[in-house]
Amino acid sequence: MNETFSEAGGRLAARSGILDLMDDLGRALTTDPGMRMLGGGNPAHIGAVDAVWRRRMGELMADGDALERMLGNYDPPRGNPVFLEALAGLLRESCGWPVTPEHLAVTSGGQTALFFLFNLYGGVMADGTRRRILLPLVPEYIGYANQGLGAEQFAGCPAVIERTGEHEFKYRVDFGAVEATLEGGGIGAICVSRPTNPTGNVLTDGEMERLLELAKRYGVPLIIDNAYGLPFPGAVFTEATPLWDEQVILTLSLSKLGLPGTRTGMVVASPRTAAAVAAMTSVTGLANSNAGQQLVLPLLRSGELLAMSREVIRPFYEARAAAARGWLAESFAGVRGWSVHRTEGAFFLWLRVEGLPVTSLELYERLKARKVLVVPGEHFFFGLKEEWGHRHECVRLNYSGPEAVVREGLAIIADEVRALQRGEV
Repeated sequence: MNETFSEAGGRLAARSGILDLMDDLGRALTTDPGMRMLGGGNPAHIGAVDAVWRRRMGELMADGDALERMLGNYDPPRGNPVFLEALAGLLRESCGWPVTPEHLAVTSGGQTALFFLFNLYGGVMADGTRRRILLPLVPEYIGYANQGLGAEQFAGCPAVIERTGEHEFKYRVDFGAVEATLEGGGIGAICVSRPTNPTGNVLTDGEMERLLELAKRYGVPLIIDNAYGLPFPGAVFTEATPLWDEQVILTLSLSKLGLPGTRTGMVVASPRTAAAVAAMTSVTGLANSNAGQQLVLPLLRSGELLAMSREVIRPFYEARAAAARGWLAESFAGVRGWSVHRTEGAFFLWLRVEGLPVTSLELYERLKARKVLVVPGEHFFFGLKEEWGHRHECVRLNYSGPEAVVREGLAIIADEVRALQRGEV
């Protein structure tokens, strides 16, 4: 049998950082309970949130044939019309955006939404030219790196590193580099995650407005990956205003609310782009999962979803972030050159160790052997013109797991770094 893959097929099937991350995560959560999971982006099991999903499942089972319809019927490719109307209403009322169901499309998770968008606006265009997706703040989300059907799908601008404390730093957008890249042409869209995955950075309202102005000036959409952001799930610990207009394509997700297993993403865009996403869903998957839409539908209508985001989810992660910073400082006492990105949102600590004797990929392998999973920084630095040594100094740490697991994991990481700094390679 000839098993020669196409160029695009080989690219999607190749070993990648996101494949390693999800394989590690899945194995740790299903077959290796002794592994300390500080990798992946799995949300915490927050008791009050899990209770809502358990309640909703009971309501569906008690509501006539609602469960059978959820499991046994196809929805339209764009999404369930009742769900779309409820989501549009929530966005109009909570954010003031003039959104209708025609501005929306459901996808099989946020990852799928971004795959569609990157290949709508990047790659070989109808006129034969090639366009790339501009990432104005690298490091950026590991899951984007291998989503292009063609080569060199991304153009990245390295972040400016600003020291904000003895053991703290923050990334800033280098707008000079961003404008120079746009001026050079060949850009099909700008994309940022907010909060930024992997660092927990939240671009300021001023930075977002400036990116939107550049998008309008150069006639390209601004894609905002809002998996952790506002209005839901609301894992934002600093001042930030949700942003959307028809120059913006916003992606939302139910995953970080505590529903990653439902694979439910949403796109908020111009009617033309939303219709294109719906068409891509019909070609690649016929329709989307009904489960997530039905679980949250009455919560959209009642406002409970936003209240839960504001009163339960944000406080949990904000408190856990502060605690994890404290545990990290305790564990790393005496370690040379360590610092962490300012924690403004999402579920992660972005740890940097300057002068680390090995690459972060090698550190990842050493930690995995000690039953601690992290995500090495190398995978988040893509689309850059030049090698940046900073990529080898960083690891992403998820602090959403049980407290004992996070504390043990941080202590083992610090112990391993100390050993490396003593020359025990």
